Order: sequence, then C-alpha cells, then structure tokens
Amino acid sequence: MVKQVRAARTRQALIRAAAEAFAHDGYARASLPAISGRAGVSAGALHFHFPSKDALAREIEGAAAYSVRELAECARSTETGAAGTLVAAIRRLVVALAADPVVRAGFVLSADPARHNGTAVLDTWHDWVRDTARQAHEAGEFRDGVSPEGVTTVVVAATVGFERLGGPDRDPESEDRMVEFWTCLLPRLATAPAAGPARLPGGEPVVGRGAENSMAGL
Repeated sequence: MVKQVRAARTRQALIRAAAEAFAHDGYARASLPAISGRAGVSAGALHFHFPSKDALAREIEGAAAYSVRELAECARSTETGAAGTLVAAIRRLVVALAADPVVRAGFVLSADPARHNGTAVLDTWHDWVRDTARQAHEAGEFRDGVSPEGVTTVVVAATVGFERLGGPDRDPESEDRMVEFWTCLLPRLATAPAAGPARLPGGEPVVGRGAENSMAGL
C-alpha cells in the first residue's frame, strides 16, 4: 500500500512537472531530464511511469480534456439559458487556465505544430462551445445576425489566441487584456445578460448589465 501511494504521488508529480514544462517551453523544447528534475524524481522513475515524452503529452492532453469537459458541464444551468451557460463556462476556463498547469498545457499542446495529433483539448472545447452556441441560437438568446458558427469560431480562436499571446513568460497584464476582451465581446452576442455579472479572479466582471447597455447600440 505504501509503495502504491508513493507511486501515485510520483506519477502526479511527473504529470504536473511535464505540464509546466510543456506550457512554458512547448513540446519540442521540453526535455525528459528537465521534467524529471522539475518533479524531483530520477530518470528511471520517469521511464517507469511514462516510456516516452509522447506518452506524457498524451496523458496531459487526456487529463486536460476531461477537466475542460467537467468545468463546462458544471457551468450548465437551466435558469440562465445556454448563453448564460457559455458565459459561465468561459469564466471557469479563464480561471482554470490561470490556475491549472495541466489545462494550460493541454491548450498549448493543441496549438503546438510539433503535436500533429494532439488536439483532444481543443476538440473537446470546440465541440462543447458549438453545441451550446447552437442551443442559445435556437432559443433566441443571441442578437440578430449572430450565428452559432461565428460565436464558436470567435470563442475558440480567442481561447487559443490568448494562450499563445501569454507566451512562455506570461505577461502579468495578459489577464487584464483577457477580461477587457470578454467584457467587450460577450455583451454584443446575447440579447440580455442571462446570469448577472460573471467574474474572474479578483472580482472583475466579464460581462454585466452596465457593459451590455453601453454596447447595445454598437
């Protein structure tokens, strides 16, 4: 039992270390010696759990896709409608990207040209946003001229784009820019704020009645 607990801890340490390395350096530049050193384990222990860097990346991509699916579904609410659900899911994802290196690495790997088949996270988010946007459109929750396909493209592109703009050193002002972006965009999509102000870490509103009213005529 003690060995099993120790092995599980080692595995989790390796996953976190690899996620931090992939998120910071990208897939090609992240090395296995650097990952094992970051995790504080031997190279032999790393290869015992993961025979290759590709195996580590696939583990992280799968875990990140699961987390994204879970956080999106947790945002779903019949009271706020599909548009409100989409806003809440974006808020949760912004929090996860800032706090969880596995989720962050999943999106980085999805956009990394060195990972030709590593699109599990991006595909999961794209499919969920597309389905939710269609529900919002069918329920008449979007403004005239706003299509579910357009919403899906903008939301997914912005998600990946902000991760790329953050870069390896993650500009401390990038979160402020992200808040400003969503505050400007989301009120243009929905017919009315469905769930009240959605907030990010620190309490900044992502979208609220004041922002919606100020942009209603744009």
